[in-house]
Amino acid sequence: MIAARTVGGAGLAKWLGLAASPTFAAMAVLTSLGNAPMVILCSGTTGFPLGGMVPMYLLMSVFHASPWLRLIASHPAPG
Repeated sequence: MIAARTVGGAGLAKWLGLAASPTFAAMAVLTSLGNAPMVILCSGTTGFPLGGMVPMYLLMSVFHASPWLRLIASHPAPG
């Protein structure tokens, strides 16, 4: 477990780092699915699902993926 190996706030910081990428990915999905009438009327890209905040959320998800990559790389390969 990550928090068991760290002291103080460092464990919390690692868990928050792991929470960031999936949170931004979920926000991108929810934003792309939420086609409220006002969003469609006010958006410059009517009907285009990757307009507005969706690309920003996807980029934030990618930029915050490094804790997940470190966690995956730290585990030994099976077999």
